[in-house]
Amino acid sequence: MREKIVEVENLTHRYGSRVALAGVDFDVRAGEIFGLLGPNGGGKTTLFRILSTQLAPVGGAARIFGFDVTARERDVRSRIGIVFQSQSVDGKLTVSENLRHQGHLYGLKGAELKRRIDEMLERFGLEARASERVEKLSGGLRRRVEIAKAMLHRPALLLLDEPTTGLDIGARIDLWRYLLKLREADGTSVMLTTHTLEEAENCDRILILDEGKIIALDTPARLKAEIGGDVVTAQTREPQLLQEQIRERFGGEAVVVADTVRTERERGHEFITELIEAFPGQIDSVTLSKPTLEDVFIHRTGHQFMDEAER
Repeated sequence: MREKIVEVENLTHRYGSRVALAGVDFDVRAGEIFGLLGPNGGGKTTLFRILSTQLAPVGGAARIFGFDVTARERDVRSRIGIVFQSQSVDGKLTVSENLRHQGHLYGLKGAELKRRIDEMLERFGLEARASERVEKLSGGLRRRVEIAKAMLHRPALLLLDEPTTGLDIGARIDLWRYLLKLREADGTSVMLTTHTLEEAENCDRILILDEGKIIALDTPARLKAEIGGDVVTAQTREPQLLQEQIRERFGGEAVVVADTVRTERERGHEFITELIEAFPGQIDSVTLSKPTLEDVFIHRTGHQFMDEAER
């Protein structure tokens, strides 16, 4: 098994009386792209802030490369790169100037700093933009500059908070291509937060948080496999009634989500015919799909992924 570079044990945090993290345990392994997935308010941002040494937890422990994130924060910071959700580049400076000032923060100078800047410009396809002010760049290019800054001191772990927020589809695809290249070329481990289900599919493993608790932790493929069969979703004017009728007539579980009723069935296409024949006039529409990560979330929690208010 690969080396554990992040170890989290019984981590807890509260904001007043509100519990943000309730005894979270997990690890991240070397060379892994690890995703923290959850709805707004689920606890992932608090967890990110603790791991990036911005916030001390109320209880439990978190170690990165064996260093406690609270007691040895300087050792942790020297070994990680961080890309925040909000922009952290200086728009009035050029791409090269942003990288140069970042290097100074880590004690880099002279020929070594120039070599690393040139390396980052080439790796992230920024050579032609080196002398441009960052404020004139597209959102996708600015995000590349931020990752280049975070990687300038060659950290073994890159932490990213909602890295694709505000990016269009093309820029998101480009970003993931660069993350995969970092992992393949340097063995860089990546840990990122996201509330985007499609983005989480790209991770080697994902940890799903809801109300500060771990809902699931595994590869996307294994999590979806636990659903089994197909997901049948029926839209109806009386979802609670249909839910009870499905349970009584066909057995198994059925979950109300907004004005729909979801149920997991083998040979879902056959079940649709039985469902419509059993309850004529009650069902407005029916859809059939293979399991998604949202279905995993609903299966584990009984409610929709994005129905939490942002905290």
